[in-house]
Amino acid sequence: MSEPIISIKHLKKSYPNVTPLRDVNAEIHRGEVISIIGPSGTGKSTFLRCLNLLEKPSSGEILVDGLPITAAKANVPAIRQKMGMVFQSFNLFNHLSVIENIMAAPIDLLHMSKKKAYERGMELLRTVGLSDKAESFPDELSGGQKQRVAIARTLAMNPEIVLFDEPTSALDPTMVGEVLSVIRNLARQGLTMLIVTHEMRFAHDVSTRVFYMDDGLIYEEGSPQVIFENPQKEKTRQFIQRLKVFEECITKADFDYVAAITHLEEFGRKQQINQKTIVNMQLVFEELLVNSLIPSLPKSFELTFTAEYAEEKDSVSLRISYGGAELNPLNLADGVSRKLIEKAGSDYIHSYSNGMNVIEMKIA
Repeated sequence: MSEPIISIKHLKKSYPNVTPLRDVNAEIHRGEVISIIGPSGTGKSTFLRCLNLLEKPSSGEILVDGLPITAAKANVPAIRQKMGMVFQSFNLFNHLSVIENIMAAPIDLLHMSKKKAYERGMELLRTVGLSDKAESFPDELSGGQKQRVAIARTLAMNPEIVLFDEPTSALDPTMVGEVLSVIRNLARQGLTMLIVTHEMRFAHDVSTRVFYMDDGLIYEEGSPQVIFENPQKEKTRQFIQRLKVFEECITKADFDYVAAITHLEEFGRKQQINQKTIVNMQLVFEELLVNSLIPSLPKSFELTFTAEYAEEKDSVSLRISYGGAELNPLNLADGVSRKLIEKAGSDYIHSYSNGMNVIEMKIA
């Protein structure tokens, strides 16, 4: 594989009360399209802003084409010419027409002639479908059109790398598609791009690699197929599947059953799970755990009951894990309890490996 166009080593960014980036390490190669996903507040935008030095890293090293841009004597203006950025808030000059917005930086920074800047600007406007808006002013455009102009303006500087910071987050849903369509076309042209986005389907389709960011680092990375279809880490899986998780840890037989069953109901109501499903979760908790399993466990044990609600599928799955000898509580349940458990859920699976029992089932 060729040398990376960007190399990031132990990147850290701290503010007085928060550290959004703790230890980010990555290599980006020419022509890659990398989508950066993750929960809000996990440093995704800060990461992009550190790459073009809009934010000064607290420590660590960033190399672009082998040159350390974090060095004290780095040529920051030259770096920013090489690495264009598209912001979520457009940042167009309202007193300039669309074509003037696009021409300004090439004339001022690249010393391009007005004629050449105009020709290049019109070419880019045709690329983003807005050549008929060349003489319009930003206030006359929709949000989607403004963002397409912002992309054309960035491309006018002929960057080697383009950073997109949530380019559709400020748009009405009806305008998101037109902006994503432009970015898809750029991806087909082999432009190196890093895209912070919440559009999961788009990230799946357009990316060569995906970074999932959490805990101030790149928590998991891989191909779109791996990250979206077979994530290897639990937080990634929960985020991709938009899971809301309830967890109850039990270590003794005389635990506070009333509090646990109440917390389970509160979780269900908060996620707007229908009442029948909430009741079935509680029923499995009582019949499988309290009546069948826990009386058969040693005096000292560790048991974790997890309920996962998948928003997109509107479904609930349960997972129960506990150590010790192999023990399937469904075999211990009396006839009435077993019928209640089977009615409340489906796809019951008990497995045992390395001294750990795991039960998984879906709730009806």
